[in-house]
Amino acid sequence: MRRRLYLMRHAEVSYFGADGAPVDPRDVPLNEEGVEQAGAVAHALRDVELDRVLTSGLPRTLQTASIVAPAAEPESWPELREIQGGRLSEIPADALEHEFVHAFRGVIPNESRFLRGESIGELFDRALPAVDRLVAADGWHTALPVLHGGVNRAILSYALTGERMFLGHFEQAPACVNVLDLGDGGEWIVRAVNVAPYDLLHLSHRSTTMERYWDQFRGR
Repeated sequence: MRRRLYLMRHAEVSYFGADGAPVDPRDVPLNEEGVEQAGAVAHALRDVELDRVLTSGLPRTLQTASIVAPAAEPESWPELREIQGGRLSEIPADALEHEFVHAFRGVIPNESRFLRGESIGELFDRALPAVDRLVAADGWHTALPVLHGGVNRAILSYALTGERMFLGHFEQAPACVNVLDLGDGGEWIVRAVNVAPYDLLHLSHRSTTMERYWDQFRGR
């Protein structure tokens, strides 16, 4: 029988405080909306027996995992942390909106850098060996990795293509779940992408996550 990954993105956070100041992404916790989103995922997965729960070790993934799978002992895999951007203050003002909003648009070359920080190739360099390590491990049938939008896109792209091809148009809403099955021969089956139990048909808006974050940054 195929093994299954419920590949989840962490729930909603606030990257800008009430005063408009940016919050360090290494420490940002879930906001009130995020707690509710994670609760909806917990309800959706309430009858699923999870053998392993993985996180990147960053607080927003650990907090999400604690709500979704409170009985599990989450593992921290820092190599699955989010792709790291550069300093926004060092990006020219006339280029900032385009680089921000279009950060995950189209098929993105490995040499491209996320907000002039880490490159897509560098993300693959650390994320894919971690995925291979999980695949090679025995003793699990169903796993819940609670990770990040960029990392999930890399994993989904690899599962579909078998290559280091980053398909940026995989939207990843906060607390969304992607369903992937893995056969004994190493073949992947992508069954569902960007399922948000709190908004199954994505009726609440039509903006991408990066567009919403840009609006928050611009209105700070």
